[in-house]
Amino acid sequence: MSKPPFPARHPSAGPNVPGLAARALAVKAVAGVLSQDQALEDAFDDASLEARDLALARMIAGVSMRRYGTIGTLLEKLLAKGMPRKSGPLEAILITAAAQILFLDVPDRAAVDLAVRLARGDDRAQAFSGLANAVLRKISAGKEELLAAIPPEADTPSWLYKRWSDQYGAATAAAMAAAQRVEPSLDLTVKADAAGWAERLGGRTLPTGSVRLAHNGTIRALEGYEAGEWWVQDAAAALPARLLGNVAGLRVADLCAAPGGKTAQVAAAGARVTAVDRSAARLQRLTENLKRLDLEADVVTADILGWKAEPFDAVILDAPCSATGTIRRHPDVAWSKSARDIGAVADLQRRMLGRMASLVKPGGLLVYCTCSLEREEGEEQIARFLDGNKDFALEPVLSDDIGGIEGAVTPEGFLRTLPSLLPDPDPVMAGMDGFFAARMRRKG
Repeated sequence: MSKPPFPARHPSAGPNVPGLAARALAVKAVAGVLSQDQALEDAFDDASLEARDLALARMIAGVSMRRYGTIGTLLEKLLAKGMPRKSGPLEAILITAAAQILFLDVPDRAAVDLAVRLARGDDRAQAFSGLANAVLRKISAGKEELLAAIPPEADTPSWLYKRWSDQYGAATAAAMAAAQRVEPSLDLTVKADAAGWAERLGGRTLPTGSVRLAHNGTIRALEGYEAGEWWVQDAAAALPARLLGNVAGLRVADLCAAPGGKTAQVAAAGARVTAVDRSAARLQRLTENLKRLDLEADVVTADILGWKAEPFDAVILDAPCSATGTIRRHPDVAWSKSARDIGAVADLQRRMLGRMASLVKPGGLLVYCTCSLEREEGEEQIARFLDGNKDFALEPVLSDDIGGIEGAVTPEGFLRTLPSLLPDPDPVMAGMDGFFAARMRRKG
């Protein structure tokens, strides 16, 4: 697939205009998602902006995708003839500008002016700069009335919202959709003294042991980062490793391990960890994280479908998945996935689970998890695995295993977190990623 259109600099774009570079990067990021050419975060990997502009670009792009359904509905209403064809980055320019006007503390005039400059600076979009100006001014003038007419579920694709309604019920689907419209907090896993680090960083401890901060600044600038006292990890993502119990002195394999949050947890708990992933680049990041944290693991680049090793005392498989549980942190996932993706990834998960049986010692534990909200990637996978592997038995998750989070343990004994769990009066401090996990023991 070809690269998404990106504004070429013209004199009218004003290369030194304050804030323009941040908007241009946000447009590039959103255009990449719309073209299904890249994940939102990929656009920022090699960005050469100053920290302040980079943070602004991330914020604009994130809100643009988090509220993409709302913004798209508004643009459809205001563009009588639809989005002009062959207009280059016009759609991404309008989306990012509308996000600023509707949802960010940015002067409307600045958002409109910079969007028009970006349109004028692109060969294909410049003919529509007047249209961009008119549409964005209409949004600015009538924002409250326009927003009032759009239901909260608009920011979740209709096919996905229907799946959640069928699986979890209408009320829970609505609560999940609402939770994903809010930019989430920052969750940390600490080596020790969670309460102390929560106090130092101005956050709070969660029942699960994670530390939660209402933070949108530079992570590296926080106390304890350089010293390796903690790492960033959503509260839900930190739960599967807890299901292993006391792992001190045990051999544990963390499969599909990158970027390494679970590897760090298990290593910090005293296990001898082997971290396996097929991506050498992602494992490099894992290795760097372990070095910062002063933790050790054997790191192996391999496809686990063909990887062989002596059986382990415990294995964690964080399988590739549709990632629908991570939409609150990665809002582009909602708009870059389809129902077809779920079927394809479920087949891969099935094959990976089948391979795991031989990697667990008799009497050992296997924890399977995914950051997906779809039953095909969770409950149905485990039912199939247990049916075909009679030497494994489900070891039900207990409420005490996960800090007593209400509603996170299913009647069958699975872990199933939802974005709407962990309620809080402050929406930013509420919620967690959607995760599924099952704990199984191989019979001795």
